[in-house]
Amino acid sequence: MIDSQSAEKISRMKKLRRTLSESFGRIALKKEDSSFDEICVTKMSTRNCQGMDSVIKPLDTIPEDKKVRVQRTQSSFDPFEKPTNQVKRVHSENNACINFKTSSAGKESPKVRRHSSPSSPTSPKFGKADSYEKLEKLGEGSYATVYKGKSKVNGKLVALKVIRLQEEEGTPFTAIREASLLKGLKHANIVLLHDIIHTKETLTLVFEYVHTDLCQYMDKHPGGLNPENVKLFLFQLLRGLSYIHQRYILHRDLKPQNLLISDTGELKLADFGLARAKSVPSHTYSNEVVTLWYRPPDVLLGSTEYSTCLDMWGVGCIFVEMIQGVAAFPGMKDIQDQLERIFLVLGTPNEDTWPGVHSLPHFKPERFTQYSPKNLRQAWNKLSYVNHAEDLASELLQCFPKNRLSAQAALSHEYFSDLPPRLWELTDMSSIFTVQNVRLQPETGESMRVFGKNNSYGKGVSNSKH
Repeated sequence: MIDSQSAEKISRMKKLRRTLSESFGRIALKKEDSSFDEICVTKMSTRNCQGMDSVIKPLDTIPEDKKVRVQRTQSSFDPFEKPTNQVKRVHSENNACINFKTSSAGKESPKVRRHSSPSSPTSPKFGKADSYEKLEKLGEGSYATVYKGKSKVNGKLVALKVIRLQEEEGTPFTAIREASLLKGLKHANIVLLHDIIHTKETLTLVFEYVHTDLCQYMDKHPGGLNPENVKLFLFQLLRGLSYIHQRYILHRDLKPQNLLISDTGELKLADFGLARAKSVPSHTYSNEVVTLWYRPPDVLLGSTEYSTCLDMWGVGCIFVEMIQGVAAFPGMKDIQDQLERIFLVLGTPNEDTWPGVHSLPHFKPERFTQYSPKNLRQAWNKLSYVNHAEDLASELLQCFPKNRLSAQAALSHEYFSDLPPRLWELTDMSSIFTVQNVRLQPETGESMRVFGKNNSYGKGVSNSKH
């Protein structure tokens, strides 16, 4: 009789334990954000990109209910533009702007997405469409419009990226990707996503307002920037990239139009519409990423297996452009022309200089002129005017992807040796301009000021090749 009672008691306890376990499991899952930017916590190599893929944890470490398949990016380089849409573009020799088709946006019916606690129930709340006042239009694309706005909650200026939703197509995948990644990124050199507003007709991403971008800044100051400013801009770019790369996120669309510049000189990475978390369940990626002028040769040759090295090539191109005053590799025709411009400076690759290049889909040796590598100062003479600039550029602009310097290693390069040591001790959300004597210098003939009212937030200015 005792054994029977004991067995029944044990059975009830087991049943209760299962019930509690399932209940806590449901609560935990509800609290978690099931976005596709799951990241693993293995330590990343910080010297260069070699071995980067090998330290990524296998995809089976992601719980099955967390795996979200994402549509692969096609030939869409304007993050406002759907992959199948064509946008008319006008080219000028110096980073021409996109001419966007105009279309009207629907009226917004508020639906609370986030919550705040104002003192009055009738006060404006975060997460509501009527919490922001639109001041002026900054740009428009095929499915989104960017406005300069003002928060009715705290009076601060914001940028409102209003994405039009079409019932038959749903939310554009670039918008989902951008919101999913940005909400988890908190860094002084990454544009801050303040709020998300979801209505029946629109999805609005509310960003901090930043006055201009690096493309407009360079257009305002042609012929190359003040070398000290180049150093501060590059340091901030590497700082932001190091932060996202340590979280196994690739930006995949680095270009001057996607680097916002505040009136104090703070640089912020923007437009994460093409960004990808390295741990999303896809073993290969689209090779139709990165604006042509800033696209690395491995991707141009059809490689779909890449890592953070992809972004580091873009850093090298932007570095050269800031110093020299012209784009490093301004291809005017097609991918073949772009590759020829790269090989003219860095040399035509072979199996000795680039192991595995012959296996890339678009590499046909007979199609390319055989060039020998040159010193970078032969192509861009202003690199020789700045201590260690040529060496840093050469370590970033490596055709063989695994030879490119990582963002973390680049921050320790001798090029930055004359900056205050305190810069390397800052917390993620601390601006470099909080360090004494760190400030932007006047460009040639002008003092620092607000350089323009427009910025990209995913719209930007663009060259003719995408």
